Amino acid sequence: MSTTLGAPRPDQAAYMLRAAAAEAGRTYKARLLDRLDPAPGQTVLDAGCGPGTDLPALAERVGDAGAVIGVDRDPRMLERARERTAGLRAVDLREGDVHALPVASGTVDRARIDRVLMHVADPAGALADLHRVTRPGAVVALAEPDWDTLVVDSEDLDTSRAFTRYTTGHVVRNATVGRSLARLATAAGFQVDDVTATTPVFRDFPDADHTLGLGRNLQQAIEEGHIEEERGRRWFEGLSQGPFYASFSLVSAIAVRGPRTG
Repeated sequence: MSTTLGAPRPDQAAYMLRAAAAEAGRTYKARLLDRLDPAPGQTVLDAGCGPGTDLPALAERVGDAGAVIGVDRDPRMLERARERTAGLRAVDLREGDVHALPVASGTVDRARIDRVLMHVADPAGALADLHRVTRPGAVVALAEPDWDTLVVDSEDLDTSRAFTRYTTGHVVRNATVGRSLARLATAAGFQVDDVTATTPVFRDFPDADHTLGLGRNLQQAIEEGHIEEERGRRWFEGLSQGPFYASFSLVSAIAVRGPRTG
């Protein structure tokens, strides 16, 4: 694994699978699944399913009598999801956009959107369409980072702060959507039951470089004139020497479409 300044962006599917397999990823995903609480025979939607990381666990919960619909706009992601879910009869993969889900209105009992809204053109519109496809009483689980809370320990605190500002302003499309989940879900017609925040902590520099894009995003910031080159290189080199610390907030929200029905 490279920790070179300006290293190429990793394969997106491999990146997502690795992030999900890390301790922080496993912990919040398990909690999100428990709060979503899919039951045998239900229809569950994973909007923006990516390479299918969470589809097997959802399929196990709903059983053969249920259905798990995975939607993603990237055919390459869906191909990886097909490989991951081969033999799972409950899983139905569909190519489509989260702003216009290829799902009939009022047919979904449980739905999840996990680290997708930070990338889309219109998070409010995506949640409005999620509201369309869910039944009254359906439970929805949402999880998004708030990249404004990214902190990287360094003696050069100014460069750490400049890196976070660059990440939120130029790298991630909707960098602070995590803090807005309750407001956006309420506006879309959901009743928000719970909002929590966890703090993934990174103490291994190569792992953080891969997950947080330290080297590749710093190189972009230098090339675009947001961080002076020599200053940025000293900062990056200092991080690699350790001890290392970085963290950010990951916000999860549980919401219901209309009143609970039991």
